[in-house]
Amino acid sequence: MRRKIPSTAALVCFEAAARHESFTKAAQELALTQGAVCRQIAGLEAFLNVELFRRSRRGVKLTEAGLSYSRQVAAQLDAVERDTLSVMRQQGANVIELAVVPTFGTQWLLPRLKDFQQRHPEVTVNLTNRTRPFLFADTAFDAAIYFGDADWSGTQSHRLMGENPVPVCSPTLLGGQSLLDAQRIAQLPLLQQSTRPYAWRQWFGSGGMAVERDMTGPRYELFSMLAQAAMHEMGIALIPPFLIQRELEEGRLVVANRHALSSDKAYYLMIPERKVESASLRAFRDWLVSQAQAYTSRV
Repeated sequence: MRRKIPSTAALVCFEAAARHESFTKAAQELALTQGAVCRQIAGLEAFLNVELFRRSRRGVKLTEAGLSYSRQVAAQLDAVERDTLSVMRQQGANVIELAVVPTFGTQWLLPRLKDFQQRHPEVTVNLTNRTRPFLFADTAFDAAIYFGDADWSGTQSHRLMGENPVPVCSPTLLGGQSLLDAQRIAQLPLLQQSTRPYAWRQWFGSGGMAVERDMTGPRYELFSMLAQAAMHEMGIALIPPFLIQRELEEGRLVVANRHALSSDKAYYLMIPERKVESASLRAFRDWLVSQAQAYTSRV
């Protein structure tokens, strides 16, 4: 059955015209005549039986339907372009598409990835940020590194390391003290991590304290955002030390209390069962697990 899809040329012309809200500028971008762009969009409107632009002497303006459709078309064209560039880049290369939680990827994995490249120059590892689990069948990912309990259907899990976050802040917030007790920390602005909403409650609870405002304070999705907020004296944050090694070494952040929050959750490498026999993934798995073991044995 023939799909109900307009021509790619019409969609490309529409997306450019919608972005510029100008047929003339779209024609210049696409190296077409203005008449050609007008014909493509007119054909698209006829195909959809929907008016996408309102024409006037002053130019064109997107209709409500045109605005909604342009956003959807732009997203789909972006996806097609990414897939096309991916195929062009690979050209038969051995590529691993890895989803990774952002701060772990930038602060811990990337500084070590050169070692894997030197050991396996035939394998390319592409990294994409993902903070929460997803269905592998709905994506192009070959594996994922995430923080959780390894309960991910249809996957094989490999534990890397725990988090064990500690309270950290700008040296200024210490007020000349070397460390702060839990009571003093409870009086400071508590910076919250949106994917660890109960972290402060668990930290205070592990010391036998109940703090009424333990879930209040600005929320940030990434540990890197928490670190920046803490360095700018906006409050105190619970962050795993291995994610802020440079900031601690340079003194931009300091450990305010040495009591670490322990958790049953950890960072895991997750590989879908249908890909566990991949030679490149096995090589990456073995390298990554050995790197994690070497790191945890030193701390």
